[in-house]
Amino acid sequence: MFSSLSNNQRYIHIAGTSLLILCAALFAGLGNLIFLAVPFGILFTALLFFNWKSAFWLMLFFIPCSIQVWFLGETLSTSLPDEPMMWLFLLLTIALIARKPTILPEWFWRNSLTLIIVLQYVWLIVTVIYSHEPLLSLKFLAAKTWFLASFFIIPIFIFKEKKDWRKAFLLILIPTTILMVVIFYKHWKLGFSFERIQVAIRYLFYNHVDYSTFLSMVLPMLCIAFYLCKGKGLFLRLLLIGLIMFYLLAINLAYARAAVLAVLFSFTILFAIKYKLVNFIMPAFYAFIIFIVAYASNKNNFIDYRPDFSRTYMHRTFKEHIIATFKGTDMSSMERIYRWIGAVRMSTDEPLKGYGPNSFYFYYKPYTVTSFVTYVSRNPERSTTHNYFLLMLVEQGWPAMILYAILIAVFFAKAQKIYHRQKDAFYRSCTMAVAMIFAACFVNNFFSELIETHKIGSIFYLCISLMIVLEYKSRNQPAEAEAGQSNIQKAL
Repeated sequence: MFSSLSNNQRYIHIAGTSLLILCAALFAGLGNLIFLAVPFGILFTALLFFNWKSAFWLMLFFIPCSIQVWFLGETLSTSLPDEPMMWLFLLLTIALIARKPTILPEWFWRNSLTLIIVLQYVWLIVTVIYSHEPLLSLKFLAAKTWFLASFFIIPIFIFKEKKDWRKAFLLILIPTTILMVVIFYKHWKLGFSFERIQVAIRYLFYNHVDYSTFLSMVLPMLCIAFYLCKGKGLFLRLLLIGLIMFYLLAINLAYARAAVLAVLFSFTILFAIKYKLVNFIMPAFYAFIIFIVAYASNKNNFIDYRPDFSRTYMHRTFKEHIIATFKGTDMSSMERIYRWIGAVRMSTDEPLKGYGPNSFYFYYKPYTVTSFVTYVSRNPERSTTHNYFLLMLVEQGWPAMILYAILIAVFFAKAQKIYHRQKDAFYRSCTMAVAMIFAACFVNNFFSELIETHKIGSIFYLCISLMIVLEYKSRNQPAEAEAGQSNIQKAL
């Protein structure tokens, strides 16, 4: 077989084999995954050059199963293999726009969601310029840039036909379900312990919050897929029912309260969109939050809810965890309030520009109230506000937080409008699925800040991009119908 190759093919074959052996030897000797990733990186780069749409599908497949890798003495980290793939897609996006500046269609630029994302990005650049931690903020800007390129811009060119939506569903569902089976087995060996869930998910997800959030965002896809499979065979519907039950069980055993609320909220959005009530939800939600903040800050009423340090601790079972949440003796809940108070007080010193992306940890402690201190307030893991609105406020100022609030409200309003305008049942169901996924992401991020993580952030921006595509399709239904009829006539 080797003798039948041309000279150029032989050289490529020899070079590729030599590189693979060298990288395998370096990995065996040094134990660094980077060396093992090199040959696959070269193959992916070649695929990107020859067929970048197939490369996108491959990247989407690797989103659920990518892992965090540390190197240089744990001073730097990346997620493999998805983050290097995003870097390459950023370069591709730059090349495509440089080659043809008008490659992005007019309907994309005229969408209000695009306008909000652009304003967020421009304001992000401003906050980076004035950041208190410029290097960390530049890192944040770089990550945001390749997220937007890979999952906000590129999908505009990918999702053209119904088969693309089905393919995306399977490429996310299959690896996620495989990971769930692995984690479920490991957790079963640990007796489904509330305390040891972190051990079961080690290396595969950042923590149980990241894991449960991702599952709560995949679950709506399964529910809508079940609806779309009416009349397509009993086996398929039973399989989907089984998967839905498995996902619900896995979310419950992840022991994350926010994910449970996210599932409930995603179905609330389903009914709200269906009955044209969604435009009341976000204004009511924002009004409620403003009322709570106003009440808590009036005459420092929040002090009355300070925890009893001796009774605030980490609980051994999820049931105790939930009960303690309502009693105000749960450590993680009290720690959230501790940081929320610190974030609000901190924001008063930099209300417009904020302290800069990735800077909260370095400045918040002097602004906290000591009466809300818990056992974990030392914060060795350097986590942030545990609320994405407050993270935007303290790191990028009022403009960033307001733009994020507007983005959420506009997204759901568009979803409702598109759903009722769309005549195609498939795309109408896709609209509902995207809205439910986004709803689950929103709730989880109200109690955390996961949009900057590679698994959650990718789906978050993909949802926004897909809603823009769905709006375009809903506005051009007659033209698409005429084109389809014309093709049928030609075939006849």
